[in-house]
This record gives sequence, C-alpha cells and structure tokens, in this order.
Amino acid sequence: MSYKHKKVITIGIVSELTGLSERQIRYYEERQLILPERTNGGTRKFSFADVEKLMEIANKMEDGLQTSEIRKMDKERLRTDTELRNKMIRGQINAAFNIHKR
Repeated sequence: MSYKHKKVITIGIVSELTGLSERQIRYYEERQLILPERTNGGTRKFSFADVEKLMEIANKMEDGLQTSEIRKMDKERLRTDTELRNKMIRGQINAAFNIHKR
C-alpha cells in the first residue's frame, strides 16, 4: 500500500488541510462520500487520498451539486475504471498467450 492510501490522519488535521469544518467532514462521511477507518477507540483516520477526495467533494458542492449526485458520479467512475482495468487485463492475457479474436 502506498503512503497516499494509509489511513493515518486525524479529522482535526484533515480539517486544517482542507479548510472544511469537522462537521462538514462528518456530514460527507454520513452521506457515504468518504469512508475513513476507525481506531478501536472510535477515532477517524483518513489518508492523503481521502484529503484529495474531500477537496473534490467540496469543489463539487460549491458548483451546486448535491451529495446524491456526487455519490452517483463516484459509482459511475468506479464502474468505468473497473471496466477499463478488466479490458487491460484481458488484453495482457491475450498478448501473453498469443490469443487473437477473430
């Protein structure tokens, strides 16, 4: 796992880095736009990728999008990324085994 995806940043630091209030960050979590990990004591831990995601969310909210629209866009992007990844893997397998479609 790269440093960018390690969940090590507390909500207070995330708030400082993003300019978002802790309340806003918790709201985005409630709306399932961001998924921090929790320690045994319940402390939220975020990654640098989460910080970037929060900035994207804030920008989209400023542009007038609703949280439901953002969540829908994220699901569509995930589906598209998965499809592309699967096509690349199939292409690599086909190339490795010299398989050609007719």
